[in-house]
Amino acid sequence: MIRASVEPWIENPLRQFVDDAKTTLALLMHPSGQVLAQHGFTRAMDIMSACALAAAINASAAELGRQLEGKPFAGLHHPGTDRQVFLAEAQTQRGAYIFLTVFDQDSSLGLVRMYFDEFRANLANAAPPTVAAPELMLGENFERELNRNLAMLFGRA
Repeated sequence: MIRASVEPWIENPLRQFVDDAKTTLALLMHPSGQVLAQHGFTRAMDIMSACALAAAINASAAELGRQLEGKPFAGLHHPGTDRQVFLAEAQTQRGAYIFLTVFDQDSSLGLVRMYFDEFRANLANAAPPTVAAPELMLGENFERELNRNLAMLFGRA
């Protein structure tokens, strides 16, 4: 399986989560959809599609939660016949990230949630302090940054 990250501090928490929770696919991304780390994907197009959908689902669910309950929905789960999807936010001192994982009968929602809580803590502990203000994700930068990150993930940088 391919496992790669744009920033090295993400690698260990992601590896530990995937190994412990026995998931088949995992993505860590910025809320804008910019990919930071992945496990299990073999094609850049699949990553781009998953990131776009996950970012949209996360934004929609957050707003629906605010409208209905006054706070964003968190920890979304969708069971399928063969695979299940879990989507949640992970906070670090560098800001919020979206985490998407896919798992099958080798794991369970309970295991994924338990190890996600551990992943969230490990990611927050591994995140280096922000030295400069993060670059805004503007339309003119998005495609360039997306292509750079995909190239790094697939060893073409």
